[in-house]
Amino acid sequence: MVFRNPGISLRFRTNRCYIFSACKNLCSFSDTPSSELYKKSVVFEGKVNSIQEHPSRIAGVKKEVDYVCGILESGPWGSAIENALSSSNAKPQPGLVIGVLRKLKNVNQAMNYFRWTEMKTEQAHCPEAYNSLLTVMARNKKFDCLEQILGEMSVAGFGPSNNTCIELIVSCVKSQKLREAFDIIQMMRKFKFRPAFSAYTTLIGALSAVTESDLMLTLFHQMQEQGYEVSVHLFTTLIRVFAKAGRVDAALSLLDEMKSNSFEADVVLYNVCIDCFGKVGKVDMAWKFFHEMNAHGLVPDDVTFTSMIGVLCKANKLQEAVELFELMERDRKVPCAYAYNTMIMGYGSAGKFDEAYSLLERQKAKGSIPSVISYNCILTCLGKKGKVQEALRVFEEMKKDAVPNLPTYNILVDMLCKEGNLEDAWRIRDAMKEAGLYPNVITINIMIDRLCKAQNLDKAISIFEGMDHKVCCPNEVTFCSLIDGLGKCGRVNDAYRLYEKMLDSGKIPNAVVYTSLVRNFFKCGRTEDGHKIYKEMLRRGCTPDLMLLNTYMDCVFKAREIEKGRALFEEIKARGFVPDVQSYSVLIHSLVKAGFAHETYQLFHAMEEQGCVLDTLAYNTVIDGFCKSGKVNKAYQLLEEMKTKGHQPTVVTYGSVVDGLAKIDRLDEAYMLFEEAKAQGVELNVVIYSSLIDGFGKVGRIDEAYLIFEELMQKGLTPNVCTWNCLLDALVKAEEVDEAIVCFKSMRELNCVPNHITYSILINGLCRIRKFNKAFVFWQEMEKQQLKPNNITYTIMISGLAKAGNVVEAYGLFQRFKANGGIPDSVCYNAIIEGLSNANRAMDAYKLFEETRRKGRGIHTKTCVVLLDALHKAECLEQAAIVGAVLKETAKSQHASKYW
Repeated sequence: MVFRNPGISLRFRTNRCYIFSACKNLCSFSDTPSSELYKKSVVFEGKVNSIQEHPSRIAGVKKEVDYVCGILESGPWGSAIENALSSSNAKPQPGLVIGVLRKLKNVNQAMNYFRWTEMKTEQAHCPEAYNSLLTVMARNKKFDCLEQILGEMSVAGFGPSNNTCIELIVSCVKSQKLREAFDIIQMMRKFKFRPAFSAYTTLIGALSAVTESDLMLTLFHQMQEQGYEVSVHLFTTLIRVFAKAGRVDAALSLLDEMKSNSFEADVVLYNVCIDCFGKVGKVDMAWKFFHEMNAHGLVPDDVTFTSMIGVLCKANKLQEAVELFELMERDRKVPCAYAYNTMIMGYGSAGKFDEAYSLLERQKAKGSIPSVISYNCILTCLGKKGKVQEALRVFEEMKKDAVPNLPTYNILVDMLCKEGNLEDAWRIRDAMKEAGLYPNVITINIMIDRLCKAQNLDKAISIFEGMDHKVCCPNEVTFCSLIDGLGKCGRVNDAYRLYEKMLDSGKIPNAVVYTSLVRNFFKCGRTEDGHKIYKEMLRRGCTPDLMLLNTYMDCVFKAREIEKGRALFEEIKARGFVPDVQSYSVLIHSLVKAGFAHETYQLFHAMEEQGCVLDTLAYNTVIDGFCKSGKVNKAYQLLEEMKTKGHQPTVVTYGSVVDGLAKIDRLDEAYMLFEEAKAQGVELNVVIYSSLIDGFGKVGRIDEAYLIFEELMQKGLTPNVCTWNCLLDALVKAEEVDEAIVCFKSMRELNCVPNHITYSILINGLCRIRKFNKAFVFWQEMEKQQLKPNNITYTIMISGLAKAGNVVEAYGLFQRFKANGGIPDSVCYNAIIEGLSNANRAMDAYKLFEETRRKGRGIHTKTCVVLLDALHKAECLEQAAIVGAVLKETAKSQHASKYW
């Protein structure tokens, strides 16, 4: 207040001793409830009076607080409220202000009252008043003015109390606003305040649950900077999160830091390290911790053994797990049930069910009755291996030892629905009810999810609609499964209606629901609706995750919105995500498909710089991009790299490189790679055979093309229309047109339907050997098949008919070509002009001559000569003069170009 209004500084100095003496007393009970405030002190007329001296004041102060609160809660802040406060007998002394702030629930009213009393008294507030205001902010979870208040406190020379600091952080943690809590601590540090120890530990604990490892580490280091003594427990929390996230180096660094600070690792820390490092595949490191523990004189407990056994089972090191289990059980009087359950699960996961059953019997023999968890482990493994009938048998046997629980029934329902055995699934559900257990939301979700995946949507909807909401309400997962199931089956309208029903029921759709809706709307060709869903998601405040953005980008590219797809890739980075392998794979594949293969190298370089670890799909995408952009050597290098890094090349990998080599006439290398793929046991497809047939055919190596075609047939593969077209094109180029026609007949006998390219190849071949009439027969057959000829086919046929003297057919075809939106090229125009000229249709030819010039097409010298001769014969002298002038200009330009 002093710094904002220097004019009142004198008065402030006059009263400061009374105010701050009051504040000192108030601060001593800063974290007491407001109801206790009146029992501690009452501030009147600038001094503090204790309750012993003025017992009659308690009721009066409480009455004044209630009166002021009543005024403040009577309506929105304004002149009416201010006048009411001014006219009241209640003077805004510190004790009264604190009491009012403690009782107020509305942060805006609290802030307005705080400022009003400040201006009314022309005095700065005491620390407890500021702490009380911060408490109101914490209760309301509204921190718009927090930075301003902290700034004022900093200028006044005091900060938030420890309890206030903790309350601010706890408030954010309870409402899951962890990033906001982190920002509050950073704001306090900015003003040189020391956040409370418990504020740090509370937030670190909350962040560990959502694996925000980097934020946790920042807070941890800040605690050390503030001089707080960190414990082994805190180190353990951080190490667990980093290890679980697979960030082994960071976890080990923390472990080293802990040891360098002379902290002794306890059994709990070693157990965490064994479990977490083992679960991310670092089995050797887990073993290291296990042995190190013994070396430091710590006795492994049941958790240590069970964790290590679980790690070994997960890593498929079953024999080592068995040996460790036996070591644990040696001389043990009471068996460890958790270890037995883990070992049973290990046997089950490895498909060794006889050993699992034997272990159950061994457990019984030692006087430990297997629990329902043991049986649930076996049932889970049987379900994963598809041994449904055996699972039902074990289920009946387990009733002798343990009472099946809800998860037991859920496991059985899941495996039966997955198998499509709905009758037994309903029987198990009825048995569950008879046992006094009612299907919970997990049971319902399992049934709906499995039915949707089996495309039995009507039954899934029936279960959903039959849910008793008093007993079991659908949750987000229920809606998500059904929305996705409906969308995948093309029932996007039903999916969207269910999404609206989800909103009406108060459930908040997450990114998974929106991913499903976006993908399925695009899949059904409803691009605009897909875009609307994405915008609606943003409007509702749902933040897209990386998977949603990758899916949306893929859909946009598939809808041929190339620039929008590029923009989405940039949006991924703008939203703070690091594009992953899938992001780059979608981008590269889509750009290659859109004809931007030359950008592959740049994107691949960006992937390398970012440290992306390529999987098989990513390698295939990049290799295909390099091949299509002509960088075949780079593609070949990546193929070799792929093999050295343990990724087995697939038929797609080999197919891309073989096709790339064949297109640049490196056919011997292509064939060697083709043979390598066969030697590696890769199942070759028709596409790779077609690439080789096309490559050999284009360079005239017809015999080799035939041999590959025969091998394809011997392998039991069916050549597709593309394969036949490659062979036909090779034969036509070798002027083996009769042989091509024989192949065409074989193609039809094998029920492969020719397309417009097939007919174009044959028409072209027949025209090249001047069999125009036969070519026209194929043309007519093509039209009967309702196949649309392309520009090249039209040009070939028009030129061929014109040269053969079939001018009427050629001219009619030419007119139809233009009427269908075709754009004749120079060759087509010249051919028809010559044909009309030779058929003594000089004026028709001249009209086309003028049209050709208007459209900027080139006129051949021979065409001008033939047309000029026809015009002279028809005595069209004026037109002949124009053609003659054009002929002279053409001759001059040709002479000039020769000279230069």
